[in-house]
Amino acid sequence: MAKLQGFEFWKKTLKEACFVVAPMVDQSELAWRLLSRRHGAQLCYTPMFHAQVFVRDANYRRDNLYNEVCEEDRPLITQFCANDPEVFVQAALLAQDYCDAIDLNLGCPQMIAKRGHYGAFLQDEWGLLEKMVRLASEKLSVPITCKIRVFKEMEKTVRYAQMLEKAGCQLLTVHGRTKEQKGAMTGVASWEHIRAVRQAVNIPVFANGNIQHLSDVTRCLQETGVQGVMSAEGNLHNPALFEGRSPPVWEMAEEYLEVVRKHPPCSLSYVRAHLFKLWHHTLQIHQDLREDLAKVKTLDGLADVSKQLKQRCQEEIASGADAEKSGDLPFPHWICQPYVRPLPKEPLANGDSQASEAKKTLCQKRALEDSDETLSKNKQKKRSRNPNKNFSPEQKPKYVKCEQCGNPKGNKCVFGLCRSCCKKKAFKEVADCASHGLRFKTKA
Repeated sequence: MAKLQGFEFWKKTLKEACFVVAPMVDQSELAWRLLSRRHGAQLCYTPMFHAQVFVRDANYRRDNLYNEVCEEDRPLITQFCANDPEVFVQAALLAQDYCDAIDLNLGCPQMIAKRGHYGAFLQDEWGLLEKMVRLASEKLSVPITCKIRVFKEMEKTVRYAQMLEKAGCQLLTVHGRTKEQKGAMTGVASWEHIRAVRQAVNIPVFANGNIQHLSDVTRCLQETGVQGVMSAEGNLHNPALFEGRSPPVWEMAEEYLEVVRKHPPCSLSYVRAHLFKLWHHTLQIHQDLREDLAKVKTLDGLADVSKQLKQRCQEEIASGADAEKSGDLPFPHWICQPYVRPLPKEPLANGDSQASEAKKTLCQKRALEDSDETLSKNKQKKRSRNPNKNFSPEQKPKYVKCEQCGNPKGNKCVFGLCRSCCKKKAFKEVADCASHGLRFKTKA
């Protein structure tokens, strides 16, 4: 059977999906995807997977994708970050039987992506990206898609999108922010850039950015002409966003915990992170329960803290506080609603800005820290505690790599491996490793 392409792929395989849940690291796992689908999401992405680790580690493949196969969880797109065409294709080949398409992440702006040389930090290497997309398009039995960020220059963004389309990309998601727009400098996404891309390419386009309510989805579709709208943070704070509802937080929290129990295993850290997002506004008020939510180590413990938050909210409602709004929030704090990031500081009259001043101070601090002659206050404190402390990067000890995976090996490991690899080898050979505290032989 011939591989579907472009609009035919969107119509037949993705069933004309319009409401899309974004790929989110450690946040768009199976349980959350199923919850989102119950409440209007028509297409979901897996969390971003690291292609090199996916190829190398069978446990990583099993825990993150293979164990999450579910008939209800389709259509589904698997996303990878990568910077090597061969490695990317190898990872995609291992994943293609478990999803409907493979997505290349070209939009992650975080520092870890800069260090790993992937995501939005590849957007100037058009030759490499063209090769990656083209090779994947030729080798895979499912379509290849891409998620990108925009350039400041609209013309360059359009040429970027056209290059990816020509290389073989069958669907493009455009996040209307540049790679510099993150954290405190996030700001507003440019739908004008998204509209320009949509008009310039002949493949389906999804828009990402500024989506907090269903009305934003409708407006985005009208203003940009895209085929679908993707939500990340809006979905995390209100998984019923695509239904146009703002339910009580406890309703979504209880339903999510029910799905988690029905589809184990789910990492406790993922569940905790979702509850923190859902209860975000309430935890600003009941800060004692914020500590409890951070400390509990079981699913039942997390559910118990959620019940306590529900009880306190219902007590507020019973006392007549339900008619009151919480600070600047449009609804009471126990209603699912987005967290609105403050806009970046406006430039001051002298042409400077608070943000640039902060950045300037930070650069000066880093320059001071990197200086051989002058140490920062923090390093001076460390030097006072340990006069022999070494701060020179050149003289820092070089870690010896594990023979199997490349992570730092244990200094006294009997096998010369990191703890994870040592544990597997010691278990297989029924051996001890005093360095890592493993006692398989002793116990046997």
